[in-house]
Amino acid sequence: MSEDNTIDYYLKITWQSIVNKYNHLASKHGITQATGYVLINIRKEGTAVTQIATLLGVKSTSLSRMLSGMEQQGLIYRKADTADKRSVRVFLTEEGQRRREIAKNIVREFNSYLDDHIKDAERQKLIETLKRLNELAVKYIPKDNDVA
Repeated sequence: MSEDNTIDYYLKITWQSIVNKYNHLASKHGITQATGYVLINIRKEGTAVTQIATLLGVKSTSLSRMLSGMEQQGLIYRKADTADKRSVRVFLTEEGQRRREIAKNIVREFNSYLDDHIKDAERQKLIETLKRLNELAVKYIPKDNDVA
């Protein structure tokens, strides 16, 4: 099987193209795609670090360096959760809110561009297929003799 003949190959190169485009657009505003994604997903009442980690698909410990950098840039601040002192919530600063709007606009413009070039039926079928692929990936259990 050729690597350019697998579903995961096309998913990877497509996602990498999208990330590269977002990084290019976001860099003009002093942020990255990942930073923009975090900013977009922080709520007014704060968002738990564990929830952000889940959204990004990383462990909380891996997220720490990124959040520290965002704090140094003055985009966020962290506070212990008032209901659960073991949990830390992340909040946006005024600058974080400003850059959040920039990130949202970048996402809106790019998705508008995609919508202009992909028919509604194609878009819906793609979303359904991606959801199905995700379900299958989560359910997949390799045969013991196939995986070393």
